[in-house]
Amino acid sequence: MVILGIDPGIGKVGWGVIKDESGKQQALEYGCFETPSKMDLDERLAKIYDFTLKLIEKFTPEVLAIEQLYFAANSKTALVVGQARGVILLAASKSNLPTASYTPLQVKQALTGYGQASKNQVQSMVGVVLHLPKKVTQDDAADALAIAITHAFSYKLRKISEYKLK
Repeated sequence: MVILGIDPGIGKVGWGVIKDESGKQQALEYGCFETPSKMDLDERLAKIYDFTLKLIEKFTPEVLAIEQLYFAANSKTALVVGQARGVILLAASKSNLPTASYTPLQVKQALTGYGQASKNQVQSMVGVVLHLPKKVTQDDAADALAIAITHAFSYKLRKISEYKLK
């Protein structure tokens, strides 16, 4: 299964594509997409939408896993990030791509077993799970890979649960 993980943002959108096969995860590609702060919001959102469509076309993932917004101290920032998340979900919908959302707590628990894990701990586990030769230095890209891994782990658990219920 190919999973596109997204860490939504307006200035930076972290993205990571992983392949989950036979219980092993492998990074295919990852990075950050940036929009200039001087650009109008509507243009930034359009660029994020277009970039997401290009990722979907290039990698043909089976699912898009995205970070679910959590309460933020700065409501203005939360609103703008919510708009970016919305255009990403719209791109997935227009591409008939299923989506799954995960909170930061769920991601931390899935990767480290501890909901209060630090960013550094999560980044380290991303490297371990994906057998990366070096640490992912872009926080947003590491978060996107972590979200994709979380989906891979969660998907497996759901399949096991469905099997046991039959």
